[in-house]
Amino acid sequence: MPRTPAPAATPASAPAPGSAPARAPLRTGHRSRAVAAGFLLPALVLLGALVVYPIGYSVQRSLFDRSGGTFVGLDNYLALVTDDSLRTAVRNNVIWLVFAPAVATALGLVFAVLTERVRWGTAFKLVVFMPMAISMLASGIIFRLVYEQDPDRGIANAVWVGVHDTFAESSGFPRARPLPVHPLKAAGGGAFVTKEPVRAGEPVRLPLIGVAPGQMPEEARPARAPEAAPGTVTGTAWLDFTRGGGGRPNAVDGTELGLAGLRIEAVRDGKVVAATTAKANGTFALPADRADGAVLRLPASNFREQYNGVEWLGPTLVTPAVIGAYVWMWAGFAMVLIGAGLAAVPRELLEAARVDGANEWQVFRRITVPLLAPVLAVVLVTLMINVLKVFDLVFVIAPGSAQDDANVLALQLYRSSFGTDADLGVGSAIAVLLLLLVVPVMVLNVRRLRREARR
Repeated sequence: MPRTPAPAATPASAPAPGSAPARAPLRTGHRSRAVAAGFLLPALVLLGALVVYPIGYSVQRSLFDRSGGTFVGLDNYLALVTDDSLRTAVRNNVIWLVFAPAVATALGLVFAVLTERVRWGTAFKLVVFMPMAISMLASGIIFRLVYEQDPDRGIANAVWVGVHDTFAESSGFPRARPLPVHPLKAAGGGAFVTKEPVRAGEPVRLPLIGVAPGQMPEEARPARAPEAAPGTVTGTAWLDFTRGGGGRPNAVDGTELGLAGLRIEAVRDGKVVAATTAKANGTFALPADRADGAVLRLPASNFREQYNGVEWLGPTLVTPAVIGAYVWMWAGFAMVLIGAGLAAVPRELLEAARVDGANEWQVFRRITVPLLAPVLAVVLVTLMINVLKVFDLVFVIAPGSAQDDANVLALQLYRSSFGTDADLGVGSAIAVLLLLLVVPVMVLNVRRLRREARR
């Protein structure tokens, strides 16, 4: 007799027909979200207390006057474009935003590419990156000394003056001049001439003062009184000054030094007919056939001020000078990030391009740079955000006389918000403006990161 098969067993986990669905997964999801919220709550509280509330309060405070009791609307924001110092700060921030990130990123790219090809590349990267270990304050102090006007103290002007003096002869006797009792008079343009024409056989005296004995040429020797020589115009040029006092004007005393190297010209009818330079003891001689009856001129080239370099911290160059200090610090940061991106570039592509006949510049421009575009964008955006907040370098490097010319928004925020003349309304408006300037850059960066993640 055939047996009827038994019905299949119902799984223990399957709900019975007509029963309600299980609620365990739903309760598990609620519990997970509650745990996540519990972990996020402290961070959200801190974010609200340290970020959201200060931003909201700054926006509110920017709509009130200096005292905070009178609502002024957008007047504080209008002051940003009407006040001269605030306009200067906005203009300088634009200069910073355009040049500083671009220059630092370009230098970082060049350093990263070049150091890949040398054995000592790691040591070079270490040296370039070292400024990142120095605080902004310390870097500002360093570059305040670098840009010192005195070439004996400031290395920038020491180098600049050294290069200048290599190609342009410097004056040996700046500020030297004759006394009214001397046989010399001003000839205009910084030169001096003898009051009377000179004659052969009559010694000529050319005394000057105004040169510190310590600044005399090293080859200078005690002056020798001029001696007459037939057929020659002779004379002595010397420093008519005796240490400790004493001495006679227009007379060569024993301790007085000759003006070694002083240029002397014989001028007739406005033309130079003969020229010479004084010896170590100040004596000189000119041929009588040319100099007899002429006047002797000490040209202005003897007395022009010595070149003292560039006024790096003056009103014109103070902003580029501070940007130079910033680039010195952050080029190493850019180099390290770009170098990390360069290490991930497939070498097969570079070698294939070289095999196809591309030179190094073409490989760099058409392959290396496009492949590094995401890394370059990260570096550039990071530095753009950073320069909008620059404060320390400008505050420390720019002297008080040029600080208004180097002013930036972060520095103006400090100046407007603190001190006896503080205006918290304007200071809050500057803070809100800085936020509005940073937000678009951050939004672009977030969008770029999302596109990278989707790839």
